[in-house]
Amino acid sequence: MLLGVLLALLVLLYLPNYLQRVEYSKMRGEVQAIDESLGGDLGQKFGSLGKAFVLLAKKAAPSVVHIDTTQNQLRSGGGLFGGLGVQETEMGEASGVIVESNGYIVTNNHVVEDAQEVSVTLSDGTRYDNAEVVNRDPASDLAVIKIPANNLVAAEWGDSDQVEVGEMVLAIGNPFGLDRSVTFGIISAKNRHDVGDGPPKDFLQTDAAVNPGNSGGPLINMGGKIVGINTAIYGPTYQGIGFALPSNAAHAAYDQLKAGHAVVSGYLGVNLAPITPSLARRLGLKTLNGAIVAGVAPDSPAAKAGLQRNDVVTAWDDHAIEDPNLLRLLVARTKVGTTVKVTVLRNGEELKLDITVAERPAQLRQ
Repeated sequence: MLLGVLLALLVLLYLPNYLQRVEYSKMRGEVQAIDESLGGDLGQKFGSLGKAFVLLAKKAAPSVVHIDTTQNQLRSGGGLFGGLGVQETEMGEASGVIVESNGYIVTNNHVVEDAQEVSVTLSDGTRYDNAEVVNRDPASDLAVIKIPANNLVAAEWGDSDQVEVGEMVLAIGNPFGLDRSVTFGIISAKNRHDVGDGPPKDFLQTDAAVNPGNSGGPLINMGGKIVGINTAIYGPTYQGIGFALPSNAAHAAYDQLKAGHAVVSGYLGVNLAPITPSLARRLGLKTLNGAIVAGVAPDSPAAKAGLQRNDVVTAWDDHAIEDPNLLRLLVARTKVGTTVKVTVLRNGEELKLDITVAERPAQLRQ
């Protein structure tokens, strides 16, 4: 009896420690398995990743420029009747990236749109005043500027279509005037087309820290190539959400702007509205996906194809339409002159229309 009690006490005393050692051994085994799957020492792996970031920053930073802008504003004077206007000078700071060694630089349109003077400072401190604004496009928020220089370090364009959510990226720019700051993050999402005002854009979303002053700087992949041009943030300062114009869209716009052309985009000629629950009930729709045609411009591609008011567009060339912004984006990205099969619902019946996309009129490009 006494022996049994002693055995029970020993079990109670040592069993928890034994189980803890077993659990720890299991955990250590899992860590070892992870270590082996990574090919060796974890510290070495993370150390190599850190060195990769160092090399990427060294490779990309010389291509990033500091942009200073000067804008003259006429302010109303003081006094009972406002007095004479007062000329004030506003200064701005932003970023840009060299894309050709002979001085061509990409930045955002909103950086230079109202600027009287644009200055560019290279990574070695060389400053170029009165940089030339070659061309700009408000719709894509892209601008091309040029400085009289050669043999510059130019960044290479990457393929944004190949970028995956979760992929690591670096954002390089001049937030709050702090030259060539490098931040690290991942691609948080793709195809963010419902961001901001104006024409819809197909943004990449990243959690790499982007702040005022980063506008126009590059988003770099682990190959050291441009996959995006940092353009917007969520809120007045960094909150973990930044947006970049994908490199493929930026590169295509750059080629047109450099050549002195306007950035051409597709045009349908309709006013679109989202599907609300009340509209869905009234039209007998089962979902809120799609875009309602609220109006059709006379003699437009939509009118010629027979698109009518209250039609619900559900697919554009086999691409399902979630909302009006997505449809606007797909139309804009379609090559002018292309005939597209469009699926619409009209009075509960599904129809297929062939629409030939035209060039967006100049007055609608803002």
